[in-house]
Amino acid sequence: MVKFIVDSNVGKLARWLRMMGYDALFYQDIDDDKMIKIALSQNRAVLTKDTQIMKRRVVTNGKLKALLITDDDPKIQLRQVVKQLGLSCKMRPFSLCLECNVNLVKRAKDEVRNLVPLHVFKTQDEYMECPVCHRIYWQGTHWEAMSKELEKFASEI
Repeated sequence: MVKFIVDSNVGKLARWLRMMGYDALFYQDIDDDKMIKIALSQNRAVLTKDTQIMKRRVVTNGKLKALLITDDDPKIQLRQVVKQLGLSCKMRPFSLCLECNVNLVKRAKDEVRNLVPLHVFKTQDEYMECPVCHRIYWQGTHWEAMSKELEKFASEI
């Protein structure tokens, strides 16, 4: 499975990749050298708009896989990544925390009783939690809207 490190100049792309189930690291303030070191040590592809990174020897000699993102729109960026790297839009959707990039853990309804709004607790039966930030996820209207976006996106590829 392809893993990514997403440069700060294309940060919204990381959330979209995570939504699809792809491991996508994102650091707000990281210098290029450190980002490249992490990418190499963890076998990650770099996604960036920085043309200077693309000129580095480690990229030009093929040791580090990097993709120059050409658009400002996150959906167009995602389309570029999916097409150029042959990614599946339906790999493991909604399996990673959109904030922390870690695998979500199933939680019983009783475990989240006091962690979600009452209406949500009354209407939903399945929950996932991020073990790092403890954000709770469920298949409500926001999930439905994101699912429709991914379906639409997949049909356009």
